[in-house]
Amino acid sequence: MAEGDIIGLVARDTVETHFAESVAAMIPGKRRDPGMPVRAGTTLTGERCRDLFEIQLAARLLDVAARRLREQGEGFYTIGSAGHEGNAAVAAALRVTDPALLHYRSGAFYLTRSAQAGRLAEEGLRDVLLGLTAAAEEPIAGGRHKVFGHPDLAIIPQTSTIASHLPRAAGLAFAIERARKLGVSGSPWPAGSIAVCSFGDASANHASALSGLNTAAYCAYQGLPMPILFVCEDNGIGISVRTPPGWIEAAGHPLIPRFRADGCDLPEAYDVARQAVEHVRTRRSPAFLHLRTVRLMGHAGSDVESAYRAPREIAADLARDPLVATARVLVAAGLAGPDELLGRYESLREHVLKLAMECTRRPRLGSAREVMEPLAPRHPAQVAAQAARRAADREALFGGVPPEREGPLTIAQAVNRTLTDLMGAHPGIMVFGEDVARKGGVYGVTRGLLKRFGAGRVFDTLLDEQSILGLALGSGTSGLLPIPEIQYLAYLHNALDQIRGEAATLRFFSKGAYRNPMVVRVPGYAYQKGFGGHFHNDNSVAALRDIPGLVIASPARPDDAAAMLRTCVAAAAADGEVCVFLEPIALYHTRDLMDAGDDGWLSAYVPPARWAETHVPIGRGRSYGDGRDLTIVTFGNGVRMSLRAAIRLTAEGYGCRVLDLRWLSPLPVDDLLRAADLTGRVLVADETRASGGVSEGVLAALADHGFTGRVARVTSRDSFVPLGDAAAHVLLSEAEIEAAARKLLG
Repeated sequence: MAEGDIIGLVARDTVETHFAESVAAMIPGKRRDPGMPVRAGTTLTGERCRDLFEIQLAARLLDVAARRLREQGEGFYTIGSAGHEGNAAVAAALRVTDPALLHYRSGAFYLTRSAQAGRLAEEGLRDVLLGLTAAAEEPIAGGRHKVFGHPDLAIIPQTSTIASHLPRAAGLAFAIERARKLGVSGSPWPAGSIAVCSFGDASANHASALSGLNTAAYCAYQGLPMPILFVCEDNGIGISVRTPPGWIEAAGHPLIPRFRADGCDLPEAYDVARQAVEHVRTRRSPAFLHLRTVRLMGHAGSDVESAYRAPREIAADLARDPLVATARVLVAAGLAGPDELLGRYESLREHVLKLAMECTRRPRLGSAREVMEPLAPRHPAQVAAQAARRAADREALFGGVPPEREGPLTIAQAVNRTLTDLMGAHPGIMVFGEDVARKGGVYGVTRGLLKRFGAGRVFDTLLDEQSILGLALGSGTSGLLPIPEIQYLAYLHNALDQIRGEAATLRFFSKGAYRNPMVVRVPGYAYQKGFGGHFHNDNSVAALRDIPGLVIASPARPDDAAAMLRTCVAAAAADGEVCVFLEPIALYHTRDLMDAGDDGWLSAYVPPARWAETHVPIGRGRSYGDGRDLTIVTFGNGVRMSLRAAIRLTAEGYGCRVLDLRWLSPLPVDDLLRAADLTGRVLVADETRASGGVSEGVLAALADHGFTGRVARVTSRDSFVPLGDAAAHVLLSEAEIEAAARKLLG
């Protein structure tokens, strides 16, 4: 044969040699009817066992091909599925329409699901090989990463190695039933679907894994439908760190039923997986499948296992090779002979390697534009049209008094009325978070929404930011439009990877085939009186601003808050945007601009007839004043402080204008350059920190676009925000803005 005889071929690694020698030594048993169980005590038929063995074999050879490609400099990923091929049994127990979020060793699951969908075996193989070679034709990520995913297979791509997809999986399972209960059309999951989420034993220890499991148990405990199967593929080691024997059996949530199977024994894995799936599907409640596996070929192609594992440990895993075990079952049942299986291994090996080489000749991403294309595919005209969408009967929605007839509103009131308008127009919107329902939010911003829209759409969550965002992620993937609240900006950092690693990457790694639209409301910034300390006054947004494609809205005025919230929801609906909506706590209930009682910080609510003309596109700032001496660039609380300073300077004869950025990502660069050129002097008043603050981005944008005028900045200090009056020592002040402006004016 082209690659030579398997037996005795020294160029092949220990795993391949062991398979060949083990199979060659097998003695065929009496032939069973292929339509009957392949052995006593199982429901797996001989015919189905043969089919799954073929898939296990193909998955193993993909790992062989990955290492061959890497050696030749043509492949870029070698974390394989060798030893985990028993997950083919899990896929076989599921429906092809059951959404799956997979562990990175789920090659056999992927190939099984592909076959279940009626695709040719070569199609599944090619999908994976195109991913290994970073080919632009790869069907899910398009060469951006090697992931398991396909829009036609209900496999949602995951790049996670640390189980950060478990909160999303719990959210998805929650949304399967919630979307149906709300009567929302557009859910991709048929009635009776369940979610499946697989991960490794080492990942089971991560906080995000515990969040996902706990959220599922929490919902089930309250009688809420939560049809999810968690599958822990336990090979006993995470890279080089051993999982203590028995740990996965002992760990896990006590309220989630357990099913245990030997993943190296295909009939057993198949039977137990079917039982676990049946439990979840009929009871609409979670289950945990502990699948004991082995890891063969090391962690990845570059991994030298002998550096940290004793030879006897490696040999023990090799002795449990699931491919050898399935071959033994088939031979014992007389359904295949050793020579037949070895011949099939060899012919398929040659085919896979040939197919791999063909994939190396396929085009790869050739430019930054191609790479970044799925990041933020924005359609401003569609967003503007969506932003003008209104409820059919607003009079009834607002109890006969729509907000445009209430008189001027505060920011808190404007956000509340806008949420009401949006929920009336979009039946798929859900508002949730800590204290948002019965209490109406710590600051009353969501007050009345529960009574108006019911607990199906407005509800309190458990106190866990990862779970809140996970619910949003899964809901967005399921045709709903979530508006979760993170109670304070400082709390968002507890769960930032749910936005960075999960929400913001989904479009990128699925070429837009999957998306998780959401608008994350976050009360933030500092300056609130009588309610203090760092965790209620936080001015750090740097970790958000460097997330590619993320939209960050930062309204300072009530009318902007209303218009920008409508824009964010419209962008989520039209383009699948992930938006963070930062609401300045200290301005929530502010009424005055200069003097007590002047009501200068209130705004009338714009009626729907004017929503189109007052639409605020993403990335557009707002200018105040027409002065030609100085431009003060700011946002958030800085807008009020800067306007007060500008009014005083204008009274002295200086020509000042204030540019409210409004959007921190993307920055309104065109508006910034226009305002800067009009005055030739720019002062950036930034309430975030000097290091990593927004002003760095503003100054960089000016420099990058060739602005040659004078620039300066004033910022808050590189400090956490302390309690009480001490905060004034480290936060940007109105006096500092005015002093810096006078200095720049000369």
